[in-house]
Amino acid sequence: MAPYESDDAVDAARVDATRDEEAHAGRRKAARYAVPVAVVGVAAATIGLVPALAASGDPDLPKITAQQLIEKIAKSDVQQMSGTVRIDTDLGLPDLGGLENSLASGAAKGSGDGSSADPQSKLTELVSGTHTLRVAADGPEKQKLSLLESGSEYSLIHNGKNVWGYDSKSNEVYHGTAADSGTEHRAEPPATPKDFAGQALKSVDDTTSVTVDGTERVAGRDAYKLLVKPRQSGTTVGAISIAVDAKTGMPLKFTLTPKSGGAAVLDVGFAQVSFAKPAASTFAFTPPKGAKVTEQKQDAAPRKHERATGEGFGKGMNGSDVLGKGWTSIATFDTGAKGGLPAGSKTGDLGGFLGSLGDKVSGGFGKGTFFSTRLVNALITDDGKVYVGAVTKDALVKAADARK
Repeated sequence: MAPYESDDAVDAARVDATRDEEAHAGRRKAARYAVPVAVVGVAAATIGLVPALAASGDPDLPKITAQQLIEKIAKSDVQQMSGTVRIDTDLGLPDLGGLENSLASGAAKGSGDGSSADPQSKLTELVSGTHTLRVAADGPEKQKLSLLESGSEYSLIHNGKNVWGYDSKSNEVYHGTAADSGTEHRAEPPATPKDFAGQALKSVDDTTSVTVDGTERVAGRDAYKLLVKPRQSGTTVGAISIAVDAKTGMPLKFTLTPKSGGAAVLDVGFAQVSFAKPAASTFAFTPPKGAKVTEQKQDAAPRKHERATGEGFGKGMNGSDVLGKGWTSIATFDTGAKGGLPAGSKTGDLGGFLGSLGDKVSGGFGKGTFFSTRLVNALITDDGKVYVGAVTKDALVKAADARK
């Protein structure tokens, strides 16, 4: 393990925080796969400029600084690839016999088109447990993601204007259309290290420390390790480690560990990867005989889902807002439900059930219920206001007190 760069060394080194975005844009043909060039212009006080050396047994790669490694990611132009991805998610949710997945799936299905093949209902399974995915891409026009299950498979295919979802277990098909052929179409949540890394690096600012943490081998390829750590106190995030392919600049592994320690909250990495052009047949799909086909509702605009990292959380909700900045930012909105938790004919006793999972708290804001996981915590006050973020209980209570 290579030593981290000291904050003194980082603060002493200054580089021009502005970059020529036009020069980088010419190297990035597929926005679908590239980290925004704005990432390259991060303040030098945030990024370590001292290259880290490989530890014994790790790949012996040329020295590189964190700034150079971020630039390498931003310039990465991988348009053709295929591979197998393993996702391990451990938010520390209570063991409810699968109820948490059922609730998530039911909520998603209620907002979708009623088919088990609808991405909104099917891919909520990725929020917990261990899953294996097969992924493939051939430019912005063609992508495929398959969720492998015991004795069955769910596939999501984007080919030009068409988007197909197929659940082999129920033999159901979902068919929709991309908003514009050749542009980013994300009917699925982030599922590859590239997806998660892009979101994490967008958030890099002066509240973050970024350093190179040696090298490693991932999926048989040499990679540099980029370490992203919050500088702020009050967050539940410990660190994010991103393994970056030394040749292509594409992230191969993404690991998020909580400040409380223990196993990773999220570990997404390639078990196998190839940068050869996938066969055209990979993206071809015809509904199987006898399959139930659900067409996307004509009055429904093609969906572009918000990222699992919380980007856009609370948009469109009554009174939605974001308090603070960086790793300690808190999303807040008003449910409009007095008593805090939802109740009524549609949810039955759901409010009471959820209340039993939380802890009662009080403060200057009044009374409420606190819900915790290993990463994201939430406070729902009895007057219907919600505060949620990757922050501690004290931070949520303080935010609620300040808004009272």
